[in-house]
Amino acid sequence: MLGWVLAEADHLEYLTRSFTGFVPEFAQDMNPGQRLALLLPLAYLLGSIPFGMVVGRIKGIDVTQKGSGNIGATNVGRLLGRPYFYLVFFLDMFKGMAPMVIACAWLSDTPRNANGFLEAKLYLLWMTVGFAAVVGHMFSAFLKLKGGKGIATSLGVMLGLFPFFTLPAAPVFAVWLCLFLATRYVSLASIIGAASFPFWYLAIGYWRHWPVLGEQLPLTIFAFVIAILIVIKHRGNIRRLREGREPHYHPAQKSAATTN
Repeated sequence: MLGWVLAEADHLEYLTRSFTGFVPEFAQDMNPGQRLALLLPLAYLLGSIPFGMVVGRIKGIDVTQKGSGNIGATNVGRLLGRPYFYLVFFLDMFKGMAPMVIACAWLSDTPRNANGFLEAKLYLLWMTVGFAAVVGHMFSAFLKLKGGKGIATSLGVMLGLFPFFTLPAAPVFAVWLCLFLATRYVSLASIIGAASFPFWYLAIGYWRHWPVLGEQLPLTIFAFVIAILIVIKHRGNIRRLREGREPHYHPAQKSAATTN
């Protein structure tokens, strides 16, 4: 089964590199760096959309004044129920995935080296597009630079950077799911899952002979940066976990929720 997954990953990676139809006419005369630079403010603004608050307002609740006060899926799920957790989670994930997929398409006609990899500066710019979306979610332009903790949006970035971050995301999700089911702490599962991501990336990268310390060094650096940023955004949860005050996740319980 694992061999089949990796074979399909190679096939999809080839299709991604060979497809050029998604490069819009206005961008065809731009160089790759200009194309990605154009996406940066759009990625930030998309990431800034507080879907948790929007869904809450539609349901007549200001999520910033209820539960933990956070706009993320966990707080929305506690306040409105499990279906709204999934809705906000996938909307927040979309914010990270959409600009990454667009960036991938806009790089599809960019020359690769003999091993099929882009220049390091293009990986850096590609990753910066995703980082802009995550920063938008964490420091929203629509919420006076406040926001969520970036788990779902970061997952979207991982899935959009196929296959380099998509494959490591699979064991990260397994780590998150096992910890969540065992403890019912979303924050603990998120912290450990995020912290493990760069090490999964390095392990799978070495296994698949990716240039993780060469052309893909920007991806390696970003993997550590985003993991550190997510852990920092959870510092309040870490304090409550140490003090034994962190609540377990229970959907639609209007209690003093304090995570995500």
